[in-house]
Amino acid sequence: MGRILLMSLCILGQFVLALGVPQAAPPTSRIEALKALTSHQVERRFEAVARLADIGLMQDSEALVTRLRDRDETVSDAANAALWQIWARSGNKAIDRLYARGASEMAAGQSLEAIGTFSEIIKLKPNFAEAWNKRATVYYFIGEWEKSRADCDEVLKRNPFHFGALSGYGQIYIQLNEPAKALIFFEKAFAINPTMQGVAKNIEGIRRALQRSRDKMI
Repeated sequence: MGRILLMSLCILGQFVLALGVPQAAPPTSRIEALKALTSHQVERRFEAVARLADIGLMQDSEALVTRLRDRDETVSDAANAALWQIWARSGNKAIDRLYARGASEMAAGQSLEAIGTFSEIIKLKPNFAEAWNKRATVYYFIGEWEKSRADCDEVLKRNPFHFGALSGYGQIYIQLNEPAKALIFFEKAFAINPTMQGVAKNIEGIRRALQRSRDKMI
């Protein structure tokens, strides 16, 4: 994803140069990047998001979330990717290595091993929200709905902007055959991150299904 962002950034820079517009240097520090997030220039906002993807901290999430609603799709998509990159960084190299191992175990379908790895991370650094989120995801995959929901609770205590966990609640309630509750959480996720087209489709589908149920009752 970082390579794609860099290529897009180069394209934007070439476009600006072709227009003959003076080009400011890209932001290098967190403070410069956070300030540039509100620039009226698309390329500046994109540069800011790309820089925060590399060096941003958890406390920058709220500022980056605003760019999920950016009028430019390139910026909003980059903000989505940047948030996931920031959330996946624990701030501890050893824990980051454990996290990478857990992610590999997930990808390989080694659910019990992944649960063990993420549980170890949670024990070592309980404030690392993304470890809770990944374990919630694994629990969901193996049908442990209540454990998954409990871990989603822990994610949102630490990261209230976590649209992935909110969407996860929606998926859990679908499995529990509680579409009205699922709709609430899908709507909350989409309100934070309107780039989630899959969630948008879920919202539309549930609304239609609930309306059909109401019509049958009349």
